[in-house]
Amino acid sequence: MAIRINLDVMMAKRKKGLTELAKEVDITLANLSILKNGKAKAVRLETLNAICKALQCQPGDILEYVEEDEENVE
Repeated sequence: MAIRINLDVMMAKRKKGLTELAKEVDITLANLSILKNGKAKAVRLETLNAICKALQCQPGDILEYVEEDEENVE
C-alpha cells in the first residue's frame, strides 16, 4: 500500500506506550497494535482524531504517502 503509518515514530517522540495510548484513545490494544505495525487496511477518522489529540500531532505526522516503487525498495 502507498500509505505508510508512522504511529510508532510519533509514540516514541511523545514517549507514550501502546497500553497508555490505547486507553487514551479508547481502542483495543490489539487494534492499536495492528495500526502501529502498518497492518491496518483502514482507520476511522474518529480514531485518527483521537490519536492526534493524545499525541498532540497532525494526521500528516502519522500518515505518509510513499510511491509504490519507493515502498518496495525498503
